[in-house]
Amino acid sequence: MPRDDPRIPRALTIAGSDSGGGAGIQADLKTFAVLGVWGMSAITSITVQNTVGVTAVSDVPPEVVAAQIRAVASDIGVDAAKTGMLSSAGIVESVADAVSNEGLAKLVMDPVFVSKHGDPLLRPSAVDALRSRMVPLAALVTPNLHEASGLTGLEVATKDQMRRAADAILGLGAGAVLVKGGHLEGANADDLFVDAERLEWLSAERVDTPHTHGTGCVLSASIAAFLARGEAMFDAVRAGKDFVTEAIRHSIPMGQGIGPVSPSWRLIREMD
Repeated sequence: MPRDDPRIPRALTIAGSDSGGGAGIQADLKTFAVLGVWGMSAITSITVQNTVGVTAVSDVPPEVVAAQIRAVASDIGVDAAKTGMLSSAGIVESVADAVSNEGLAKLVMDPVFVSKHGDPLLRPSAVDALRSRMVPLAALVTPNLHEASGLTGLEVATKDQMRRAADAILGLGAGAVLVKGGHLEGANADDLFVDAERLEWLSAERVDTPHTHGTGCVLSASIAAFLARGEAMFDAVRAGKDFVTEAIRHSIPMGQGIGPVSPSWRLIREMD
């Protein structure tokens, strides 16, 4: 059994590796560290990417993905976890089995379908497994409009459609849903939070920048970090929304393409 140390919240990211450091495992671990959480990882896929795009993907064998989860859960312990890129049905199944067997209840599921550049990161054959195996295990699902449509089969392009999609995802067994409205038109970035007891719109200033690589990863990782620190779900979501807004505001025009948001904005501000 893991030794409990209440001084150090522990969070696990189950996601792909981004060689450019802007998203995936790398962005998640940076977010955990900034928020005072001990970060652990189970790498699902290795992507060859930079700010311009993804040029290659190599999946980790499903049994190795599951073994990573079991290794850290059985020894160190996991206060909260998040999933990102789960590219194949085999990986989805292995992650679902490990999450269930290890009792990882505070699970934030970021249903990654494509990269910020539009490169596919989830095989079509894995969507049904994601829907039937992972969603029912999730305390929170955080789809953008495209991902909400992919999970539900509904058109999701308006606020009313976001509400219908959120209800449909709750119907699949999720504990709560945050439908991200960043692709809607308007001066604000409005996200919809729904669980069995409340419906809340979370609004933030829309930051005018093309450099948004890693936005979804940093949001889901920050929510998982706040959950690991003991925050209630809605409070964790609201804090995560605030955190990622500042990460976007401090995004970095790095490379020749879409630069990353900066989960380290707090540290940089303190150093100035």
